[in-house]
Amino acid sequence: MALTTPVLADGLRRIAAHMETVADELNALDGQLGDGDLGVTMTRGGRALQDILPTLPADVGMALMACAQAITKVSGSSYGTLLATGLLAAAKATRGRTEVTWSETAALLRGALEAMSARGKAAVGDKTVLDALDAAAGAAEGRTDGAEILQAATDAVEAALDRMRGMQARIGRARIFGERSVGLDDPGMRAFREMLRGLG
Repeated sequence: MALTTPVLADGLRRIAAHMETVADELNALDGQLGDGDLGVTMTRGGRALQDILPTLPADVGMALMACAQAITKVSGSSYGTLLATGLLAAAKATRGRTEVTWSETAALLRGALEAMSARGKAAVGDKTVLDALDAAAGAAEGRTDGAEILQAATDAVEAALDRMRGMQARIGRARIFGERSVGLDDPGMRAFREMLRGLG
């Protein structure tokens, strides 16, 4: 099986449903290091995606672009903007195709990472969602089975969270909290982990 629009829609539906169950947890974590609205951002984005799923085109790139636009419409948050940016990067890489092989997952994640890094002026190692993306991309490298990629990426993101927890945040609103950010998970990394869990 490959990534097609129906497969994409099914995955997004599951992620959106899962986000409804972890929204309060994400809000609470974000409240310690930010605005406290990350769960709201994720559920709003999920609901907006649910609304457009029946109308997504067969072209995977165009479907991803529609998803990016839907998130942009309902979210003014920095995290929502970054998610849309990553989706647009993937849209450009897959436009004109109705099937995308799972072996391309690592390259698509790296493309999203580069676009999000440029947009957010952050780098891998700054204790942001980019560290989760980098871990997932590394885990996906050389793999061709979707289920295997998902499991490896989930494990890698968990390990990245464990590794980064003891670090101080270097970018964004969390940076303002200085040493208080040590010992806490980055909210964006946690949200990415929950997206993977939703797919699992």
